[in-house]
Amino acid sequence: MTRDLSLDHAYVGDLFQWPASREEWDSLRLSDKQVARFHRDGFLADVPLLDERQCAVLRDELSELAQPGHDGEDLWYEYHSNESGNPDSVLFHALGAWRLRPGLHDILWSPRFLMAASQLLGGAIRFWHDQLFCKPAGHGGVVAWHQDYSYWTRTHPIQHLTCWIGLDDSTRENGCVLYVPESHRWNLLPITGLAGDMVAIKNVLSDKQWIALQNPVAAEMPAGHGVFHHSLTVHGSEANRSPRPRRAIVLNVFRDGTLSGADEPLLQGVPAIAKDTPMGGPFFPFLFDPDNPSRKK
Repeated sequence: MTRDLSLDHAYVGDLFQWPASREEWDSLRLSDKQVARFHRDGFLADVPLLDERQCAVLRDELSELAQPGHDGEDLWYEYHSNESGNPDSVLFHALGAWRLRPGLHDILWSPRFLMAASQLLGGAIRFWHDQLFCKPAGHGGVVAWHQDYSYWTRTHPIQHLTCWIGLDDSTRENGCVLYVPESHRWNLLPITGLAGDMVAIKNVLSDKQWIALQNPVAAEMPAGHGVFHHSLTVHGSEANRSPRPRRAIVLNVFRDGTLSGADEPLLQGVPAIAKDTPMGGPFFPFLFDPDNPSRKK
């Protein structure tokens, strides 16, 4: 029986190494220009986060978890072997992998990720939840245009950040993520669906917003690189028509001090956190404070 790794808030394997000094942490910092670009555009692409060995281990773990009958199935928050519902456009999507396998657990404490995320959010960060996405070769489905925070209004205020990390080279042909620059300044949009329909969002956009959507920026990157985006930035991805899969890990975090917005459980199977109470506990662990890297809680 798979042990629930949410009980561990430190490395359980050897895929990553915690920096030993302030100088080592500082060597991982984004440049001032990169931080400024994120705040201008609402996203920052092509940030190196994983090496070849780390990608290989994480690909193996994802491939195992995408198969029915794997150990730990009861630990998922959500599990969709095909969220599109169409066998001709498969989109594997699951939440909660950090609880099931050591590499997918330890990536939460990847030093390069932690330093960049804390810079972009401007302070100490706490874990929200992870996601796995897989678009099979030749028939991988779309991820429809959306804002992440539309799904996260059960937490507040808006001080959330998403990091999308490719485990394969990401190109337009295999369905890389597309971004609408400066859309993080738009109003909060209603949910129009995550899979299947790339144009459903048109019904909730102004004419000006719809025009902006016609010229997105493609986050084409080599495997192991990631893109960070604001929780209001509009993004999506087209189908995978290439002869190779497009696999990715998504890490979602928020500033320490973010509050619960509901008295009900915020994720399936997770104890409730009272409304307007700071997020915390074993399922929303503290990750990193750039002013005090040794802090664990």
